Amino acid sequence: MTTSALDETLTDEGRGPVSGGDGTLAPGKAFTWLLLVCGVLGLWASFVITNDKFELLQAKIDHKTIHFSCSLNPVISCGDVMESRQAHIFGFQNPIIGLVTYGVVICLAMGALAGASYKRWFWYGLQAGGLFGVCFISWLQYQTIYNIGAICLWCSLAWVVTILIFWYTAVHNMKHGLIKVPAKARALVLEFHWVVPILWYGVIATLILTHFWYYWKTVI
Repeated sequence: MTTSALDETLTDEGRGPVSGGDGTLAPGKAFTWLLLVCGVLGLWASFVITNDKFELLQAKIDHKTIHFSCSLNPVISCGDVMESRQAHIFGFQNPIIGLVTYGVVICLAMGALAGASYKRWFWYGLQAGGLFGVCFISWLQYQTIYNIGAICLWCSLAWVVTILIFWYTAVHNMKHGLIKVPAKARALVLEFHWVVPILWYGVIATLILTHFWYYWKTVI
């Protein structure tokens, strides 16, 4: 069986996948880099959306019209998404959540690169945060596709990295027994860990393609 490097743990001596003697777990290098890259991309997307919202508000104050570079056509239109009520469902702008949470992921990854390992409750916390994240973006996906009727590219980037963070944290936790699953299911997940995110992205792409087909067929 081919095991995934994304959820290995290493001692400081690099002897192989083990847990720390104090009950801590350190993510493998590949998983650590995945967390770091996803955290940076998510933080970047959150910053751009937040900055664009400030520019939109300033333009309204100045009675000016602003055009965002990510608003490419009637379907891919960041401005429509930013001006929707769903963009501040908790009473503040949604990307502020990303500025905080993706920053936490970056700090976790940087700590791991420096040799840190984390208590099991920490991994449960990351899993819970990832679960909240994918539930929230799934709701946002439904809202943007079927209610707002527009797609934000920067939001889509946040969707992509959030799914990866959630899923590969689950893979890591299943391998090390933090999430209890039958042995056969665990082996299947470790062997074909890449299948879930690909199928997940495929479903989202299919929903976007079919719902907005009225527009896509005019540009083919």
